[in-house]
Amino acid sequence: MHAAPLTSPRLQRVLAVLKDGRPHTTRQIVRSAGVCAVNSCIAELRQHGAEITCTRERRKDRLICRYTMTKGPRDA
Repeated sequence: MHAAPLTSPRLQRVLAVLKDGRPHTTRQIVRSAGVCAVNSCIAELRQHGAEITCTRERRKDRLICRYTMTKGPRDA
């Protein structure tokens, strides 16, 4: 995988959302950071050394994913 540099505005917006260390749903990240491919952004941040957990919760007919950053990227 080729991760964008941490200076990427897209990654910086996602990082700004996750910096508080609290869980954020995919929908919250999409709305707050203005990105569509949240899972790709998370993978890119992980390539830069960020530790981000993902918990999944099944609610009726949908799956809710929550991302929590426990350690920021090494270059941030």
